[in-house]
Amino acid sequence: MSNIFFYEPFYDFERLIEESLAPRNATRNTVQRQRNSVDGAVRSFKPRMDLHEDSEKNLVTAAFEFPGVSKENVQIDVHNGKLIVSAETKQSSEHDENGYAVRERRFGKFSRTLQLPQGVKDDEIKASLENGVLIVTFPKTTPELAPKRITIA
Repeated sequence: MSNIFFYEPFYDFERLIEESLAPRNATRNTVQRQRNSVDGAVRSFKPRMDLHEDSEKNLVTAAFEFPGVSKENVQIDVHNGKLIVSAETKQSSEHDENGYAVRERRFGKFSRTLQLPQGVKDDEIKASLENGVLIVTFPKTTPELAPKRITIA
């Protein structure tokens, strides 16, 4: 299992620096507005994920949460043995920014990276999106790399 999860040690480092340097009287919305880019998207976050290995079926299943995101706005890329799942949601512009009393929904870029087992081919990766949950499956090991027993003659 440890060879599949791609560890990103500095993922929240930027957020921690910004929050520690922000004035104490700044509201959460002010800090969030400062982090907005030109297109209104907040910095990238990781979608929540469940990762399951089935040794009997030789299958890894990764389930990612993308609430409210259509499949047209989700991208799955394979590059250098890594599976990169990403999506982007845009902030609604139908309401005035100053009229919000509570604003908890996240808008922006979502991205998560997994290390694929060695030898996995692109056509062996399957994906489906239903009710905001993206399911990606791929083989745990390839037959060529599976351990083989040699009999002694």
